[in-house]
Amino acid sequence: MKSFLLLSSLFFSVMISAQDVEEQNDVLFQENSRNINRLEIQEPFYQLPIKGCTNLNVATFEGGVSAYKKLLSKYMYNYLNSDLYRLNGDFSFTLTIDENGKITDLKCSPNIPNSKFFFDDMEYIFRRIRKNWSPATCNGKPISSQIKIKIKFSSMSVDID
Repeated sequence: MKSFLLLSSLFFSVMISAQDVEEQNDVLFQENSRNINRLEIQEPFYQLPIKGCTNLNVATFEGGVSAYKKLLSKYMYNYLNSDLYRLNGDFSFTLTIDENGKITDLKCSPNIPNSKFFFDDMEYIFRRIRKNWSPATCNGKPISSQIKIKIKFSSMSVDID
């Protein structure tokens, strides 16, 4: 009886604390029957420096960083196929935004075992977002630029039979 009470109180305390964490706006939890993913898209996004530009206006997304972060979180929740990988850590994604505001290239790091599948999913997600960026400008002319986005990702798997 004592062990039952101990286990049940432990279970309820874990569930209560998990609900507090889940209510944070900047952390996304994704659950399915076997996987739990925790995604945290960090702000701010960083504009990588451009040589020879004295008057740089950085690339922007309609609605700002928070709108892009919300949209990216939604797409990550819908399109990540985490059955293929278990990863934990900080990942960087460098988006190249051309003069027209379209994402033309994506570089992902660091390369660790099984990160290729995660990076493939992320490339698909970044390309699914159809809204354009406003390109960076140098001395009033649109230019190609790079934005760096950092995401903390952790996944956990549970075998259910």
